[in-house]
Amino acid sequence: MSTAWNDADLERWMDACREDRELSALATATTVTFGIRAGEQNALFGFSSGQLVEPTGAADFELVAAPADWSRFFQAVPPPAYQNFFGMLMRVPGAHVEGSELAMVQHAHLVRRVLELGRTAISGRPATPAAAPPVRSKADLEPGYVRISVRGEPVEIFYEAAGAGQDVLLLHTAGADSRQYHDLMADTSLTSRCRLIAFDLPGHGRSDLLPGVPPGGYSLTTDQYATTVLAVIDALGLTAPIVSGSSMGGEICLELAHRAPDVVGGVIACEASDRVPGRKVSWAKHPLVNESVFVPEWVYGLMAPQSPEHYRRKVWWGYSQGGFGTFAGDIDFYSGDWDGRDRVGEIDTARCPVVMMTGEYDYSCTPEMSEATARKISGAVFWTMPDLGHFPMAENPPLFADHFAKALDHLGRAAPGPGE
Repeated sequence: MSTAWNDADLERWMDACREDRELSALATATTVTFGIRAGEQNALFGFSSGQLVEPTGAADFELVAAPADWSRFFQAVPPPAYQNFFGMLMRVPGAHVEGSELAMVQHAHLVRRVLELGRTAISGRPATPAAAPPVRSKADLEPGYVRISVRGEPVEIFYEAAGAGQDVLLLHTAGADSRQYHDLMADTSLTSRCRLIAFDLPGHGRSDLLPGVPPGGYSLTTDQYATTVLAVIDALGLTAPIVSGSSMGGEICLELAHRAPDVVGGVIACEASDRVPGRKVSWAKHPLVNESVFVPEWVYGLMAPQSPEHYRRKVWWGYSQGGFGTFAGDIDFYSGDWDGRDRVGEIDTARCPVVMMTGEYDYSCTPEMSEATARKISGAVFWTMPDLGHFPMAENPPLFADHFAKALDHLGRAAPGPGE
């Protein structure tokens, strides 16, 4: 019989759960029992009033996958999509939840931590986290506000800039804000060659709310997103800026290359394709689900397991701070309104060069999806970024900076000359 763990593994796993301070903190006031099932094996984890206890009843839910798939999951460095159970649910045939899916998403933070401890116990990977990277100073960031018009209404937009040279406009991901780029914007190897500018979309971070939108009523569209970015470019007085973004920011880069090739000097579209189905999730606004816990868990697994824990935790924490319904409203664009299948092939890379890059561990927009889109765009360049996931600029800024510099080099060679 194929097994995913043995008795000694399970004992170490349970001991690690009892001793883990993070799990104890996450489980405060929680009462739930859940199982991890691999064929005939079933590891049960019970919590009562925040304490790990011996389960006495049936599981509220079980995470189910084949033993071979759990074995891949529990590797010290799992293959793409196996780094997180949400990834397995999306990309691994047969992986599913039995029992209450509501209970599972309500306790996704406990599930994630229990499985992380299981990976350490079963793989033998040292539990000691890697040292945090040196803190990069934000003292050189230049903050400011510009006023734009959105649907005829004035909106104050917050932005930050660093460096000098070619203007490069950076777009944040769904439900987030420009703080995702702070570490990249402190990289002197980049700021010595270009001026990096990041801004918060309306209703995100430090920018104004969208006028006339009731709480919970926000829903981003392709046209609103594109016109907002173009309005920011105009308000900041940028001339032929390179525009880069990941996830929904990468998608709108493709739209801008098609819609405004004479305004944008080139695009670096990360974690993007012409269509990304399957990421809209009702739990992001469900009244019985804690949005500030579920949303960061929903995106946490999209990062590569090799990315430093210090940065991954910052991404999680940033996502726990989004306004009500903001993430869900952005996903209405990312995995709904955006559909570039009928027009990405019309992008003229002689007027607006296109570079596409996608992290190896992105199971939302996979490298295969991005590469297939790039093949539709004559002259576009694509490569996979090893050991990176869906948030490359934030989950591992030093590693991403190398790819970003390579993309800038390509755009510098491909950009049209004066008068072209």
